[in-house]
Amino acid sequence: MPLRGDEEEVRGMLMTIGRLSEMTGVPASAIRFWERHGLLPEPERRSGQRRYPPEAARRIVLLRKCQQAGLTLGEIREFQRERSLRQEMIRGKVAEIERRMVDLDHAHQLLTHALQCGEEDIVECPKFREQMARWRTPDA
Repeated sequence: MPLRGDEEEVRGMLMTIGRLSEMTGVPASAIRFWERHGLLPEPERRSGQRRYPPEAARRIVLLRKCQQAGLTLGEIREFQRERSLRQEMIRGKVAEIERRMVDLDHAHQLLTHALQCGEEDIVECPKFREQMARWRTPDA
């Protein structure tokens, strides 16, 4: 997700939570939630108001991408740790995503076939049965 607005205009300047929210398209409530859960660094405060550096916008874009990738809050927290400490979690997540990709491919094949299939009951379709048999083999 790209940043909204002109990032140059805020370079080196601190932003309010409203400006950060506008720039990233993320509600202020989500930003505060991430702070409470240690996913965003505690911001500087001026007259009681949160003030964020430009780096906070980049961190928020990363948090959104992690969420879109299916990482839990705990996994996102781990993702932000030192490289050596996050490697195992990342390997596990990559394996999970690869399994989901296979499942999604099978679902796509099923639905595409179902659109074209002339059988009243797709389970009785010989082509569909062949597909199912291929899905059960390890090399499929």
